[in-house]
Amino acid sequence: MDIALALTLALATAGAAAVLVGATRHRPATGVVDYLRDLDGGDRPADEFEATLAEPFVARVLRPLASSFGSITRFTPANHIERVRHRLLTAGLANQVRAEEFVVAQVASVLVFTVGALAWVALASPSPRMALLAVVLLPAVGVLLPTAWLTRKVEARKAALRKDLPDTLDLLAISVEAGMGFEGAVAIVCQHFRSPLADELHRALREMELGLPRREAFQNLKRRTDVPELSNFVLALLQADALGIPIGRVLRTQAAEMRARRRQWARERAAKLPVKMLVPLVLFIFPSILIVILGPAVPGLTSILG
Repeated sequence: MDIALALTLALATAGAAAVLVGATRHRPATGVVDYLRDLDGGDRPADEFEATLAEPFVARVLRPLASSFGSITRFTPANHIERVRHRLLTAGLANQVRAEEFVVAQVASVLVFTVGALAWVALASPSPRMALLAVVLLPAVGVLLPTAWLTRKVEARKAALRKDLPDTLDLLAISVEAGMGFEGAVAIVCQHFRSPLADELHRALREMELGLPRREAFQNLKRRTDVPELSNFVLALLQADALGIPIGRVLRTQAAEMRARRRQWARERAAKLPVKMLVPLVLFIFPSILIVILGPAVPGLTSILG
């Protein structure tokens, strides 16, 4: 019975993971150059059949399913779809997954886990309590699994942006103080860094090159990242630009402040380590030490007490 439950849970998890992977493996054009190349037909296969075969297998199977069940999103609240769209944008997945596709993936995950639970109940014939628990918990796991995956992506991207911000500001300040314009300094950063922050700056630079004002480009950057430290930097930069304050001085001050915040963030994470290490110590390390130390004395104690 336990083996059947574990096998059902594993199959349901694999199915839900396949839905998410299929939704994220397909990567359309992410930049202006790629977009123009796609319009020109530069690197695309000559035939539609070859273009379909160039996609990952899971994407070829699941994308048509997402299109077929796209009417599900009509019954989804608009604020939920907008919230999912914003989280995908913050996670850097807006160019890979549409909000409607993610909602369809959530529904598919619930269906997979529900079918798995019903199959386990039908095949293993568990007790009524276990059957009710499986029918309730497994669909709940199907609901929470895509959300937890997306939350993990959002937090990982925010941590990467927060980590790279001081070094990026240092290079921006050095470049501006050396006599380069701000756009040229941003281009230097994009050339020397390969990180989510460099990608966002590259996108803002492309927007400015296409005619978007600097204020609007950086407001879009702040909306896409949703990192408080980066938002403070954008606000300081826009205020300096409006008041005529030298940008080099602002960048140097912001870099020092962000470096102090990163040091404080690292100390905070280090202070949490002893609490996180307590559970594995109590469950795994301390019992092993007790067995090694007290194990040889057990026969003697048994003979004395017996």
